[in-house]
Amino acid sequence: MTTDQSLDLNSVGERARRRIMRRIMPYLFLLFIIAYLDRVNVGYAALQMKSDLAFTDDVLGLGAGIFFIGYFLLEIPGSILVERWSARGWIARILISWGIVAILMGFVRTRNQFYMLRFLLGAAEAGFFPGVMVYFTHWFRYQDRAKAVAMFMAAIPIANIVGSPLSGLLLGMNRFGLAGWRWLFIIEGAPAIIFGVVTIFYLTDRPHQAKWLAEDERNWITEELDRERQAKHTINSFRILQAFRNREVILITLAYFFMITSVYGFTFWLPTIVKKLSGASNLQVTLISALPYCVALAAILAIGWSSDRTRERRWHTAICMMVAGLGLLLSLTAGDHVALGVAAFCLAAAGMYGYLPGFWALPTSFLTGTAAAASIGLINSIGNLGGFAGPYVVGYLSKRTNSYVGGVTYLSLSALVAAGFVLSLRATRRKRSLV
Repeated sequence: MTTDQSLDLNSVGERARRRIMRRIMPYLFLLFIIAYLDRVNVGYAALQMKSDLAFTDDVLGLGAGIFFIGYFLLEIPGSILVERWSARGWIARILISWGIVAILMGFVRTRNQFYMLRFLLGAAEAGFFPGVMVYFTHWFRYQDRAKAVAMFMAAIPIANIVGSPLSGLLLGMNRFGLAGWRWLFIIEGAPAIIFGVVTIFYLTDRPHQAKWLAEDERNWITEELDRERQAKHTINSFRILQAFRNREVILITLAYFFMITSVYGFTFWLPTIVKKLSGASNLQVTLISALPYCVALAAILAIGWSSDRTRERRWHTAICMMVAGLGLLLSLTAGDHVALGVAAFCLAAAGMYGYLPGFWALPTSFLTGTAAAASIGLINSIGNLGGFAGPYVVGYLSKRTNSYVGGVTYLSLSALVAAGFVLSLRATRRKRSLV
């Protein structure tokens, strides 16, 4: 290949990458903000639900966590459908169904209704996140993937940054005989239905279908992704069941379970812990609760950039997990000092979200095709059962001890255990030069 030909290919590649990023990322980013807010807004609603419905901490913790039981059931089938059928169709279905259930949360009257709708919300949303991770493999090369994941995952802290004060304002809304926490669910659930319809017309399943790319750009990204798949197949060619039994997949799944335990235990109980620590109003609590997520946003972008620049995933992931555990432990030493407690929570949040870009580049560093799709579904479904364990255990220990110390300690240890599993990985150490 001549120098001129090489430069021309680089020019085409740069154009294609920029156009794909501009077209896909902002939209998926917005969808994830909506998804995450509908998933965790129960933590803010709990500031009023607890007294309105006479729910105890263990009831709230179980209701928050039972979301992930429903979520568990459809993760793997959903991921495979994105790979073999249509990302656009499946994501649209997910959005519309979870939007309907999220709105119904605003009409809960009993504990059993609360449990049932949280379960259905999880089942409705199942497949969205792993489906997007699989969708990224259709559009982004391995060396660009952590950056894409970082930008996508930045929606999580932003959802909390925006959602915290928004939820605080909605909690003060009382119209037509409905309390603020009911309006919170209704108003925050509606956008999912609207964008579910938009998704059908906006997203494109594969590069060869993308009329918004020039022909040379379509050819370039298709050839790059084909080359990547062929390179992985020369090293490993897993069937689905083989991938499920693979040592690295099992370790990644265990790491995700323990890390998600820590993340969702923290996310759900943070407003309540801040409320107990500060005694502030609900609006002030939601504003304070947004601060750790501001730090998390900076961390996720910086660490995703660093992971792509160095093509190193394992240590970027594990160190962040250790930082999360350390931050939670330090929060226990703050005592009644609100500023110190919030600073420790900011450190914990940096680790809890900074690990994500490197982590989700791990499975696709040695798996491809349907095996990768199914494995991502497995990792996310089993790992997200930690989203049941974290909130429930903290709520259970809080009720039994009348303190959050035991629960926060448990969340800290979970993050440290997750780091240990990531450092035990072997395959990803050898894949940095794969593509």
